[in-house]
Amino acid sequence: MAQPGLDKRTQTKVEDQSSLKGTLASVFLLGFFLIITWVGVFLLFVNRF
Repeated sequence: MAQPGLDKRTQTKVEDQSSLKGTLASVFLLGFFLIITWVGVFLLFVNRF
């Protein structure tokens, strides 16, 4: 037999409305650093070849 209180759907509210702009900026900075490092190593390799 079903219990009457269990069929109610509960909605969870998102209380934290934090912005992800700082995360996006950090990821872009890390990506740019990795790209610049790879390009630098590649140019060093081509120069010494």
